[in-house]
Amino acid sequence: MGMIDSDSGAVQYVRFQAPHRNSRGHFTGVFGLVNNLAREGKLSDEQENFRRRNNSWYDAAYTDPSTVDPHVYDDEINPGAAAWFKPSATHLLARVSGYLEVLSAHGVDCRALRSVDPGRIIYEDDVQIVVVPHALDVTAAHESTNTQK
Repeated sequence: MGMIDSDSGAVQYVRFQAPHRNSRGHFTGVFGLVNNLAREGKLSDEQENFRRRNNSWYDAAYTDPSTVDPHVYDDEINPGAAAWFKPSATHLLARVSGYLEVLSAHGVDCRALRSVDPGRIIYEDDVQIVVVPHALDVTAAHESTNTQK
């Protein structure tokens, strides 16, 4: 729990995610991991109240990128797209620890990633970026080259 991977140099962006890919080949983020526990009925009443209250707070505190660009998380257009917090989002980062506590209580691993360049930016606002990871960007470009032959 709480393992930190970082690039050398100044840390700019932060993401909390599962250490392993899900069935769709993505690394589920911290909010998705807690929401999955809720869908599976695994949260205590206190944890569910925390989740609902804080999910509502986050919904009000910052923009869901898919409301600005409905294709931002489209796997064919932006494979592996993932949101990262900007370091200026301290008010958003401050509440993540509660989600990490819920995950820890259920034995669900979540790691903090820090990077100055997590990928090709496809969306940006004052508190977050959404990127296509560089490795997936290269893979997608290679696959589109192969399919055009």
